[in-house]
Amino acid sequence: MQALFRHRRCLSAALAALALFISGCASVPGGDSPTGASTPSAAPQVNRSGFGTDPVLPSGPLSQIGTASMPGGSVASLAAPADLWERIRRGLSMPDLDNELVRDHERWYLNRPDYIQRMTERSSRYLFHIVEEIERRNLPMELALLPFIESAFNPQAVSSARAAGMWQFMPATGASFDLKQNVFRDDRRDVLASTRAALDYLQQLHARFGDWHLALAAYNWGQGNVNRAITRNQRAGLPTGYADLTMPAETRHYVPKLQAVKNIVARPQAFGATLPAIGNHPFFDMVTVERDMDVAVIARLAGISENDFRALNPSLKQPVVMAAGTPTVLLPWDNAVIFQQNLARHDGPLATWTAWVVPSTMSVAQAASKLGMSESELRSVNNIPPRMQVRAGSSLLVHRTGARDRDVPVHVADNAMLALQPDVVLRRTTVKARKGETLASLARRYKVPVASVAEWNKLSAGASLKAGQSVTLMLPQRAAVAKAGGTRKKAATRTARTQAKGKTTTASSRKAAPTTRTRVATGKP
Repeated sequence: MQALFRHRRCLSAALAALALFISGCASVPGGDSPTGASTPSAAPQVNRSGFGTDPVLPSGPLSQIGTASMPGGSVASLAAPADLWERIRRGLSMPDLDNELVRDHERWYLNRPDYIQRMTERSSRYLFHIVEEIERRNLPMELALLPFIESAFNPQAVSSARAAGMWQFMPATGASFDLKQNVFRDDRRDVLASTRAALDYLQQLHARFGDWHLALAAYNWGQGNVNRAITRNQRAGLPTGYADLTMPAETRHYVPKLQAVKNIVARPQAFGATLPAIGNHPFFDMVTVERDMDVAVIARLAGISENDFRALNPSLKQPVVMAAGTPTVLLPWDNAVIFQQNLARHDGPLATWTAWVVPSTMSVAQAASKLGMSESELRSVNNIPPRMQVRAGSSLLVHRTGARDRDVPVHVADNAMLALQPDVVLRRTTVKARKGETLASLARRYKVPVASVAEWNKLSAGASLKAGQSVTLMLPQRAAVAKAGGTRKKAATRTARTQAKGKTTTASSRKAAPTTRTRVATGKP
């Protein structure tokens, strides 16, 4: 009996403590109810501890809490996705499009299993990063499949309209999203930069149109065109959804293509399709580059081929990574660790290339002579076509030697340009000065710099010339030929005139001769 009494007393104390805890948690500061309505109450009494009021114990029977009192709804699975495809399936959230165009594109892809295999295997390098970015922004996972439609996940893809990269940015659109494009790199092909820009752009379009299908149409066709198509339908009293607008065939098929790929990824077994396994883990890691480094050196230290390096860093056009413009590079996950370890032990040169800004317009041969390079190598590494000169301010990739043994500064790495002009072939020509002519007036007559004429003839720029004095000029070949042709023409004209004059004189003599002879014969005066 005493044991039972102690048990009941302990139970009562436990219930009192629980009531105290519940009353403390359920109290609303300031005496307000959860709905905000004020309820009258007695002044609170401070308990002995000094931290709040004395507990108010509940009275009456306690009600049982049953399962019906819990909020409804499904419970999210705590199991990690088996692979990246499953992770993508869990995030698909766009409204489905279901029409005959979708069926047509499903058949097109399913009739090309080799194509599906190639582009999905290619995507394995980049897809994890894209999925991570989409989840971080809380966007529909269908967007991770968009590069399948844009470029088949080929970061080197270039369209006939000059759109480039996995996400197919046009030059102007890429520039508006801070994708650098110069002779040393094209960030429209950069995996990280282009993905960031594409998702920024898609979010911007969705905020404008309030509909993902219209946002995708605008991504393909341009937001101005979609806006005008909506306005036309509004004025005509027509619906303004994606399927209702009049648009080019490419845009009309754009979302159905994405829907077809989405359907195949979501239910590959139903379509008899096989997707290559892609692990739900990063494929690459970012590595900081603090100094300019040759691509060959990075690849060797990382233990990968240059082709594999360029597959992850497709924005880089040149054989050197310029730290000022590309401070990070991507390497396969395990090779990134190998690279860091080997770099710490490396004691040789990191780069054999740098950039040189051309001080004045010159031929490629002249530039090569200044740089100690062969003309063919300078043309090849900088992609300079034949019969073109390099204009002042152009940036050329050159060997590191002497004073040019420096890392490329940031303003060159970010803004390098290559400006060319036709390579004019000069020909040595001799001309005659006119009466009262000076070196300056003769230079103006032939449209050449007076300083150059003075240098060619070892004269001062203000020298006066004698009539008929020979002056050497270096003229463009056509002008020189025209000058020579004009000189020959003038000489031919003079010769013809002299000959004609001679013929006339001879003819006149011949006509006069009989008269003279007659006169002599007849003896008439």
